[in-house]
Amino acid sequence: MNKKSSNLIMSYKEELINSIEPNFIFSKKPINRFKTNETNIEKKNLNKTVQINELKKLVNSIQNCNLKKNSKNLILGDGNVDSPIMIVGEAPGKEEERTYKTFQGESGILLEKMLSAINVEKKNIYSCYAINFRPPEDRKPTSQEIKRYSIFLKEHISIINPKIVILFGSTAMESVIPSNKKISTERGKWKEIILKNKTYPLMVTFNPSYLIRFPENKKFSWEDLKKIKQKIQDLNIKV
Repeated sequence: MNKKSSNLIMSYKEELINSIEPNFIFSKKPINRFKTNETNIEKKNLNKTVQINELKKLVNSIQNCNLKKNSKNLILGDGNVDSPIMIVGEAPGKEEERTYKTFQGESGILLEKMLSAINVEKKNIYSCYAINFRPPEDRKPTSQEIKRYSIFLKEHISIINPKIVILFGSTAMESVIPSNKKISTERGKWKEIILKNKTYPLMVTFNPSYLIRFPENKKFSWEDLKKIKQKIQDLNIKV
């Protein structure tokens, strides 16, 4: 472990200790005589924001990477850092690179329609990519590239700490659950991944950009979305 990684871990530990330090305020009211400091939620958000910023620095410090070399901007993620739902796309495209935002353009419009179908708004969830730089000519990332960036993605998931992870596309699938199987056989099945001793349920489905090219597969995505909606209800998730 290098010095930079060690300092990052120590910083995380110190922020965690500070965030759980008890701080009670006495009240003369007959009910709820002890109140926790109302800034606890703000501290929690700040803690995640700090970790995400540190993660972004780590991703940007990667060396000898053609993706980074040929890309204009790093696209990490956006949305509600405290959302119980996290979605992972494959890689940013031209519009995402230009706007610094995830799921833009035609694919972004379709994604919002897909989420709306299960009563979820994109602004209320957190979204990111398996690959943080736009591949040249929007090509599919190589297995080596996916493996290299999967370390950052898994750390990203741990920081957000969602209750459900939705993987859009084969690149996102391979980043989290390496498999030689095709997405057509893996989609629509609830799976689990364990990160830092915590289990996260996840669902693989088709990427919106793929559905634009092959609209006949939208019927399969709709089946996946219905399962996701049921899981949201089962876990009593509010978004």
